Amino acid sequence: MPEELEIGGRRLRRGERATLRIPVARPYGQADVYLPVEVVRGRQDGPRLFVSAAVHGDEINGVEIIRRLLETRLLARLRGTLIAVPIVNVYGFLTRSRYLPDRRDLNRSFPGSARGSLTARLAHRFMTEIVAHATHGIDLHTGAVHRANLPQIRACLDDGETERIARAFGTPVLLNADLRDGSLRQAVFERGIPMLVYEAGEALRFDELSIRAGVRGILSVMRAIGMLPPERVPRRPVEPFVAQSSTWIRAPESGLFRSRLRLGARVAEGEPLGVISAPLGGTLAEVRSRLDGVIIGRSNLPLANEGDALLHVASFARPARVAARVEEFQEVLVPELAELPGDAPPVDPEPLP
Repeated sequence: MPEELEIGGRRLRRGERATLRIPVARPYGQADVYLPVEVVRGRQDGPRLFVSAAVHGDEINGVEIIRRLLETRLLARLRGTLIAVPIVNVYGFLTRSRYLPDRRDLNRSFPGSARGSLTARLAHRFMTEIVAHATHGIDLHTGAVHRANLPQIRACLDDGETERIARAFGTPVLLNADLRDGSLRQAVFERGIPMLVYEAGEALRFDELSIRAGVRGILSVMRAIGMLPPERVPRRPVEPFVAQSSTWIRAPESGLFRSRLRLGARVAEGEPLGVISAPLGGTLAEVRSRLDGVIIGRSNLPLANEGDALLHVASFARPARVAARVEEFQEVLVPELAELPGDAPPVDPEPLP
């Protein structure tokens, strides 16, 4: 680890902690816009981990995860460097939008260009100011608006170091996800940096289970790569299950979708998952599972057009064990969830106006 690390024009020595504001392109209103970054450098050599959130501006769970991470007293014992970026898409965050003002998706625009579009310039700045200094990375995401994800890790599990830290994160579900052109994960992978994508919760909502799991998972990864000392009383590790495949169950008809299955529930091939009803009454169609598996994502919007994605089901070799592990995982992190009926969706805070 170098004696000094320069980020955003600021040189930080070992043992130093600083809040940085890295300027990015101004929108047409001419107001200054900055990328907020917190850098924590340990006094001893070690890995350099970046943790980012709100690449999609409306995915705010990760902002709270990073806030809690930066407040933990464990950072006083840090080895190496933590580079925390709670809001990458500052433009979308301010407008509660997934996209940037030019209507581009930042997570399809990496590695970006210093002379490209507004989105490309932000992607380029993130790569040169943040990723260029890192040895590992964790990017925090949620489902889209009205769509919730079970806490899960998506990563290139064919890479040994990536698989090791993915298992260390401690979610019950791992997806060996293909790289997508223009994604941050692809750009980081091409630089040879192991990186995880944590998916949990829903856009424009705080979800306590997802937040607690995210904080614990990042700390577990930091322990696994030697940035933090081991726990004095080690917890029983969460043995994750790798999904063999996954598919979205789609609406066979347009109407009102009703289902009482919650995230993490086990389903069997052919099992009824819910019904599509007409606004004036009467069932139009029954929604059935096309495979044995576990629900890892769901639409929370009851209004469905024909073909809309309703429930995301992942296939596992032992789905019953996965469902049991998910239930145990939820009860440990948020015990109050155990008091809800087994077939009822968990109660979330109200969405932001």
